[in-house]
Amino acid sequence: MKKILLTADPIGGVWTYALDLARALGERDIAVVLATMGAALREDQRAAAAALSNVALHESEFALEWMENPWEEVDRAGQWLLQLAATTQPELIHLNGYAHASLPWRTPILVVAHSCVLSWWRAVKGEDPPNEWDEYARRVAAGWHAADFVVTPTQAMLSTLVENYGPRPQTAVIPNGRDRNTFRAGAKEPLIFSAGRFWDEAKNLTALKKAAGAVSWPIQIAGGEPAKGALVRLGRLGAPEIADRLTRASIFCLPARYEPFGLSALEAAFSGCALVLGDIPSLREVWEDAALFVDPEDPSALAAALQQLIDRPAQREALAQRAVERARHFSLEQMTERYLSLYSGIVRQYRFVQSAA
Repeated sequence: MKKILLTADPIGGVWTYALDLARALGERDIAVVLATMGAALREDQRAAAAALSNVALHESEFALEWMENPWEEVDRAGQWLLQLAATTQPELIHLNGYAHASLPWRTPILVVAHSCVLSWWRAVKGEDPPNEWDEYARRVAAGWHAADFVVTPTQAMLSTLVENYGPRPQTAVIPNGRDRNTFRAGAKEPLIFSAGRFWDEAKNLTALKKAAGAVSWPIQIAGGEPAKGALVRLGRLGAPEIADRLTRASIFCLPARYEPFGLSALEAAFSGCALVLGDIPSLREVWEDAALFVDPEDPSALAAALQQLIDRPAQREALAQRAVERARHFSLEQMTERYLSLYSGIVRQYRFVQSAA
């Protein structure tokens, strides 16, 4: 394996995942054609990609499949990706989305499923998505079945995709990973930290806002517009600033209604934080007994859980240590090795099928 084409967007966790993977692949002498869509890259994101000698960055702002009325741009993005593949000749296409998997590729296709509107909607809204998402469902289903292989970060995510789009062969669970050396556990302060966008109902940060008045420690959130109160919103922070806050925070809280994996919780665990998380199947799967789980719809229970850890330092420190130990299962090295093995298997199988045709 010498070269892959990797898609990404700069909007959320997929960017962190893609850049980490590209960096790790570079250490194994694999070139990455990085194709971005969804929005313009920020200068810090562009600089981070430029710092990787194995990455050839190709930027676009084509709408993503989960955005409003995206399909004309999704189709144009598909033609752009096909041309990019024809020009750069990768051995494998790694798509961090679904719809483009159904294009007429001449290269094996891996889809990595980070999220899904149908499962998001049911988890967050408690009902089926409205009819305007029918085209999304059709396009995602087509890509889901067209891909040579599909990876999800948790079994919970795979199960919900099968429920929504039907069973398919050639799937695997590869948990996400991060470079643990990026984070460190420092001297802990009486501080609760979280991160996310308030408009994303899946993160459920409004529950943390409601709980804040009943908790004796300050709560800080990275993301959104800066604001003060019982809960302090810090605005957008860069990765080094978030790492610094995690180093000092005693508790990390993410009362999510929907979270297919949760990179922020992993970063917090590497930083020695005790974890308080939404009680949902994916987070239970990842963290087992290494977190305190709360009903995402019960802010009073969330406040009680946070105050319990504040009042019981021995329990808090034991929980943090369990999170540190559990996080060792989710290193960037482990994730990369699993992807490399999968890449090689997909390419071998594709070549065998092509030669036999």
